[in-house]
Amino acid sequence: MIAKNDRAAWLKGSSAVCSVIPEVHNQVSRFILLGAPGVGKGTQAELLSSRLGACQLSTGDVFRAAKTLCEGDRSPAIKGALDFMKRGALVPDTTVLDMVRERKGCLKCRGGFLLDGFPRTVAQAEALEKLLKAEKIPLTAVLNYDLPIERIVARIAGRRTCSKCKAVFHTVNLPPKKEGVCDHCGSALLQREDDRPEAVRVRMEAYEKSTKPLIDFYQKCGLLVTVTADGSPEEIYERTLKELEDGGTGSD
Repeated sequence: MIAKNDRAAWLKGSSAVCSVIPEVHNQVSRFILLGAPGVGKGTQAELLSSRLGACQLSTGDVFRAAKTLCEGDRSPAIKGALDFMKRGALVPDTTVLDMVRERKGCLKCRGGFLLDGFPRTVAQAEALEKLLKAEKIPLTAVLNYDLPIERIVARIAGRRTCSKCKAVFHTVNLPPKKEGVCDHCGSALLQREDDRPEAVRVRMEAYEKSTKPLIDFYQKCGLLVTVTADGSPEEIYERTLKELEDGGTGSD
C-alpha cells in the first residue's frame, strides 16, 4: 500500500503542504469518478487511491473542511461557498470552479488525482476541460460506476445505522449478531428516512436526470469507461482495471 496523503493542499488551499510527497509513477492516473449514491464509488475511490497513489479530491470534503478554517485562512471562493451553504442554497458553478482553480496545483500532483463530486454539470465539465487543457494536464478516463436502480435500492434499503455510535450494518451483507441491535454498543439499529426504498428511488431518478448529460459529454470526448458495480469491492476494483486496459485509455 502507498502511504496515505492528508490532502492538506486540497482541503486547506494551495498554500498548505501535504504530509506525504507522492512517488513518481511510470503512469500517472487522473480520473473523474461518477456513480449514484449507494453504488460503492467511495470504496472504489479508496482502493484506487491507496493502490495507484492518486489523491482523492472531493469537493464535498473541501466544503466540510472549510467550516473549520479560521476566517483569515478562507479564500474568496471558500467564503462565497460558505455563504451559500449557510443560506441553505446550492453552491453555484462559478463558485465551485473558482475553488477548484485555487487548487489547480493539486491537479498537477505527480501522484495523479481522483476527482470525486466534480464536475456535476456539463458547464462544470466544459470549464474543467479548458482548465486542464491550459495547464497541459491530460485526463486518463472518466470512470462511471453503474448498477441497475433496483440493485441500488436493495443495497441502500438494507442499511441500518446505530442510533448512538452511528455504526453501519446491512440486513444481508453485514447483519448484526442480534437483529436490530448494534454489535458495538448495544443500542437500537434504525433505518434512516433517506434510506427507505421510496426515498432512494427519488434520489436515483434525480441523479440519473442530472448526470445523463454529463455521461453523454464524456462519451463524446472518448473518455467514458463504464464499470458494472456488481460484486465485492475487490471484484469491482479488478473489473475497473480490466475495463481501463480493454478501453485503451491512459496517460503518461
